[in-house]
Amino acid sequence: MADSSFDIVSKIDRQEVDNALGQAAREIATRFDFKGTGATIEWKGEDAIEITASADDRASAVLSVFQDKLIKRDQSLKILDASEPRPSGQQSKIAIALKEGITSEDAKKIAKLIRDEGPKGVKTQVQGDELRVSSKKRDDLQAVIALVKGQDYDFAVQFTNYR
Repeated sequence: MADSSFDIVSKIDRQEVDNALGQAAREIATRFDFKGTGATIEWKGEDAIEITASADDRASAVLSVFQDKLIKRDQSLKILDASEPRPSGQQSKIAIALKEGITSEDAKKIAKLIRDEGPKGVKTQVQGDELRVSSKKRDDLQAVIALVKGQDYDFAVQFTNYR
């Protein structure tokens, strides 16, 4: 019988992030506490979002609204790499970078965890920015998924291509 396998990845669902950003922008435009603060949230290129407001606390409040919208859309906040509010002329700005992919060091940490604490006979293989996990028994793969989900990494983790 062939090995069963799945991939551990860290991907961003761009459509859901875009929807959350649109919802946050609409809420900011209509909320009373944001009136007259010049608060905006918008895309800056493919992998970045910029928040602009008249004060640091308003910019942080916009970030909070955006995070709430992401949570409601089942997106992990670990995909966000937000900077501290910084003054820019009359305004305060927050730059947010979107993190995607698993670095080779993180992939090695996960592979070591699976080797040390996972079931015997499970093999791991780093493939670019993802990690392939394979085994003869599907139950072992389920145990590995539970093990990895139980860890607290500083990046979002998804499981794909389960066969």
